[in-house]
Amino acid sequence: MPSILANGVQLYYEEYGAGEDTIVFSHGLLWSHKMFEAQISALSKDYRVIAYDHRGQGKSEVKAPFDMDTVADDAIALIESLQLGKVHFAGLSMGGFVGMRLAARRPDLLKSLILLETSANAEPVENLPKYKTLNGIVKWVGIIPPVANKVMHIMFAESWLADKANLPSIKRWKKELMSNRKSITGPVEGVIYRKGVEDELSRISCPTLVIVGDEDVATKPEKAKFIQMGILGARLHVIPGAGHSSCIEKPENVNQLLKDWLQAKS
Repeated sequence: MPSILANGVQLYYEEYGAGEDTIVFSHGLLWSHKMFEAQISALSKDYRVIAYDHRGQGKSEVKAPFDMDTVADDAIALIESLQLGKVHFAGLSMGGFVGMRLAARRPDLLKSLILLETSANAEPVENLPKYKTLNGIVKWVGIIPPVANKVMHIMFAESWLADKANLPSIKRWKKELMSNRKSITGPVEGVIYRKGVEDELSRISCPTLVIVGDEDVATKPEKAKFIQMGILGARLHVIPGAGHSSCIEKPENVNQLLKDWLQAKS
């Protein structure tokens, strides 16, 4: 699969399916396009699907700066360089930070916006000491098992982690998490020191779907409600038993929500 020079950085992306409408998937911090495997499989039968890796993550080039405005400009350049036209943009957590900036600043590029487990606010101050400590460890020794164990409890619902039926998936995603290079600390800093976009929500005019897991501890459901209240006409769905990675934890629920949304907006 190809990469493309966008906004001065080589971004890796994968393309599937065909159709009049295109959906672009933008992943969360510490992951890659792989987190949307279930959605790509379900949607590529009827839609053109693009899933890409943010700079410094997955298979994309490691190149600073990593602030959210720059990462949003990357997404703009990707959409324009691939000549995708107006797309449905689905962003989870960090991908949502990107999506809100796109929708507010470049409405000409979006047919609709889908936000999963994300926030319009800056990182809460009380979270910074924990995240800075974990990132400091990663900078020196990488994502070692003790760090990965802590991060897994941030990324996934406790009920999902406790279900023995999910053990193969838990092992797979923990391994994926530990495969991050030490350079992941750059993107982490870009996320934890991000600026809020509360004042930009009122500028988002495209149809918007907000999804959040009811066990999300990283961006709690009230953050999703804040976004929904700030964007005119936005719809909110809360998924029971999901944490900060509903596309992995509850793929059938997310897939159905996306199918219904895209069918209504196409």
